[in-house]
Amino acid sequence: MSKRQNSKYKIDRRLGENIWGRPKSPVNRREYGPGQHGQRRKGKLSDYGLQLRAKQKLKGYYGDITEKQFKRAYQEADRMKGDTSQNLIGLLERRLDMVVYRAKFAPTIFAARQIVSHGHIRVNGVKCNIASRLIQPGDVVSLGNKAKEMALVIEAQSLPERDIPDYVSTDGNDKVTFTRVPTLDEVPYPVKMEPNLVVEFYSR
Repeated sequence: MSKRQNSKYKIDRRLGENIWGRPKSPVNRREYGPGQHGQRRKGKLSDYGLQLRAKQKLKGYYGDITEKQFKRAYQEADRMKGDTSQNLIGLLERRLDMVVYRAKFAPTIFAARQIVSHGHIRVNGVKCNIASRLIQPGDVVSLGNKAKEMALVIEAQSLPERDIPDYVSTDGNDKVTFTRVPTLDEVPYPVKMEPNLVVEFYSR
């Protein structure tokens, strides 16, 4: 499991956007970046800068996964038939930690990864602790018995700021089915994501 090396809200402030749509985000109060140079006026970004920023935003949204994992997802998307940017989003949405987050089993993507790694999640009835596992359409993801009573899970299910998307079908409070791989338009991002710029970044 990859360990997050810095505060997750620093990602928000560095990018200047509330990328998870959380009410606690410091961007809601301070729109400038972190650190002593955060309030400096920002210059116009180059094409490379725009591509890098799009990559950082998408990578940050999915729990700030490692560069190695993210690049591997891009390479896999590039090998697949069809639009590479759509394929990339599809692969990222199929990650087990993301399906757990979409199902509202966890309040944040970081908490979703922790719940998976601690063995609280079942895939088709079998315990799985690999957050990066790719879920197939038709797979059933459910909570383990202990997880059903966890305060973290109960809090997540009551969150008003996000809804469960159409491609994740619920069966009660503790079980969901991943019905299909979503397109970019179907994914409920709180901010605009530009996977086409990410593809440009890696295909330079």
